[in-house]
Amino acid sequence: MRRFLFYFFIVLLLATVGCKKSPDKPEVILKLGHGLDVVHPVHKAMVYMAKKVKEKSGGKMIVEIFPNEQLGTEKECIESLQLGYLAMTKTSTAAMESFVPKMQIFGVPYLFRDSAHFWAFVKTPAGKQLLLEGQDKGLRGLCYYDAGARSFYAKKAINTPQNLKGLKVRVQNSLMSVKMIQAMGGSPTPVSWGELYTALDQGVVDAAENNPPSICTARHYEVCKYYSLDEHTRLPDMLIISTKVWNSLSPEFQQILQEAADESVEYQRKIWAEAEQKDMKTMIDAGVKVSTPDKELFRQSVKCVWDEFANTEIGKLIREIQEVNSVEKN
Repeated sequence: MRRFLFYFFIVLLLATVGCKKSPDKPEVILKLGHGLDVVHPVHKAMVYMAKKVKEKSGGKMIVEIFPNEQLGTEKECIESLQLGYLAMTKTSTAAMESFVPKMQIFGVPYLFRDSAHFWAFVKTPAGKQLLLEGQDKGLRGLCYYDAGARSFYAKKAINTPQNLKGLKVRVQNSLMSVKMIQAMGGSPTPVSWGELYTALDQGVVDAAENNPPSICTARHYEVCKYYSLDEHTRLPDMLIISTKVWNSLSPEFQQILQEAADESVEYQRKIWAEAEQKDMKTMIDAGVKVSTPDKELFRQSVKCVWDEFANTEIGKLIREIQEVNSVEKN
């Protein structure tokens, strides 16, 4: 019933694509819902994208952005796209795993050597093809956004996998995240992003893992004073559009939207790098103890996750990614 009412509310109050007859109004309105705060660099990138869409279309197409889970959780927004009730959303590739199994590849721990390796891969034909893997599920990817490397934070230091034993660790709705935490010895506990501050504060979970901008904008550093830079995964964010909505756009509007998304990626990468430095300093100034543990200990603990996928399509993609040279191609 809750889900039915949620979708009914969306249908009533949000016209996903609005066609306006009046010449002084836009022909197309695309509504974009996501769960981040307005100060987050990924939100700012989407604002930049919306500005470019308006400029390039001469005001004929606009993107209206609704942050902070105003239109539902990450999962609910994805489902709304599938049904055509919502035009666009920003989601982590972890949340996409339930809809597009190939997205599990981004959750493989220690898959990418560094940021350069990650960006080199997503610019390959295989990386670009992954954006389109969900088209038949109603989900078309437009671009990837930098979400940095994810590391553990808690009320105590996590410098070895043994430190995770007995801890309830918040994970996203991701099979690969669950497997990773289990392999490291922790107890994976799914909690939505909007509820995580309270869950950490009240002890529903003992630890979580994320990047500095996300921890900082959500103010999780007020509760967790230890941040261990093990950098186990690089899960990008994705900007996606409903396939139904995409197909309803004219070729001209499709090109404008894709160009604006691509341009927003370069802008987002710049402000992301700046935000990582600034937010790390904010956490340290607030008393957070930052450590750099031996990553090899964590790598060895998740070897079983790699082995599990050895003879699968994911395993084949793992091998392809390992062979990618860490040099970006335009």
